[in-house]
Amino acid sequence: MRIFPISRSLALLLVSCLGASAFAADSYRVVNTYSHDPTAFTQGLIFLDGHLYESTGESGHSSLRMVYLESGRVLQNAPLEDKYFAEGLTNWGSTLIQLTWLSHIGFVYDRFSFRLLRTFNYDYEGWGLTQDGQNLIESDGSTTLRFLDPKTFREVRRVEVTDGGKPVEELNELEYIHGEIYANVWHTDRIARISPDSGHVLGWIDLTGLLPTDRHPGPEGVLNGIAYDAQHDRLFVTGKLWPLLFEIKVIPEKAKSAATSQNTPRH
Repeated sequence: MRIFPISRSLALLLVSCLGASAFAADSYRVVNTYSHDPTAFTQGLIFLDGHLYESTGESGHSSLRMVYLESGRVLQNAPLEDKYFAEGLTNWGSTLIQLTWLSHIGFVYDRFSFRLLRTFNYDYEGWGLTQDGQNLIESDGSTTLRFLDPKTFREVRRVEVTDGGKPVEELNELEYIHGEIYANVWHTDRIARISPDSGHVLGWIDLTGLLPTDRHPGPEGVLNGIAYDAQHDRLFVTGKLWPLLFEIKVIPEKAKSAATSQNTPRH
């Protein structure tokens, strides 16, 4: 989301808060690695019709893209005006819906031609965006997730996200998977799995070490971007300015614990 450098004290606070989670984090296994445009400041990511669709940010560089998964090549590109900082992205019917950060304006495009169909307004910051088949789900960088009517963009309801009773802030890019909301937490290597009904964190996925250190683009090149291929049950993740996109398989903590237990020598 925002591109201001994070302070050491804030980073330590975030780590401390996440470390106090009510859940041990799930880990991951890399299934496939793909090229990703290292100039793409990834803000929104979805998988649809065999392709990735991506919203890239930063004023003067924001765009809506269709990307060929296997090569990372941009097949279709719609740049935004320089005044806009693009944010979250999702699909609805035959359209694509894209947020902007501080402009309080969203865009609705024809999914096939990228032709702009309409705009809509909101009075909060735009961060992440996904949908559950009934409503759009939007994050604004706080603990709040808003559920919006996809036709009027009016708020239907909201939930406050908590983990063990503690608020979880900086919710960023979103994806709706198996009845849960997956959310990047800004400036961390973790994805929160959130109940859409209560806002309670159901678990965490720890992606520490996913991008090799020698390929890391810098302090603002944080994990951000979650896409799910429902047809083939594939989960893709990337980050801002990352040169790689990963298909991963989540390893539940229970499975890890069981495997560790079986491999522990008995005395």
